[in-house]
Amino acid sequence: MGTTELLLLSLGLAMDAFSVSVCKGLSMKRIDYRGAAVTALFFGGFQAIMPLLGYFLGSRFEDYISRYSHWVGFILLGFIGGKMIWEALRSADEEELSPYRLDLKELTVLAIATSIDALAVGIVFAAQRAGIAFSVTVIGLVTFAVCLIGVLIGNRFGSRYEKKAELCGGAVLILIGVKLLLDGLGVL
Repeated sequence: MGTTELLLLSLGLAMDAFSVSVCKGLSMKRIDYRGAAVTALFFGGFQAIMPLLGYFLGSRFEDYISRYSHWVGFILLGFIGGKMIWEALRSADEEELSPYRLDLKELTVLAIATSIDALAVGIVFAAQRAGIAFSVTVIGLVTFAVCLIGVLIGNRFGSRYEKKAELCGGAVLILIGVKLLLDGLGVL
């Protein structure tokens, strides 16, 4: 696999994480650069770790992984999106008293949910005997950069529309989960 192909693959893998990063930026009243960097680091790190795991697992578990990955993504993204909507509706009339707080548990769940497809890519890398160290480094760095930009874009949009943006962000997460499920079931 050439460098151009690897970059395109990295961008494709990063798109779900980019969407979720935009949603994270939507929930920030003011930009939290540390939170943006941590968010991008989580997504970039998991996008790099998952193909590495897939590479080492090889094709041995390929059927099992591909059989359930769409369900896992659907459930995790649906739960987090629903939680975002619930919190936005619950506090619609309340003034937010505390500043944005980065929830590492939630971020871990989101990073896993958006990087499951990268596990299958690692299996392909094993079959092709690709240079795994270079490949996962490129995937991780591209995802980090894309997600950092996503948080910044989300914050710029979200600071203007606040609760409506949170509702929209939760709905986007749910829709991404539904898309993963429908893709996995062969409907799309």
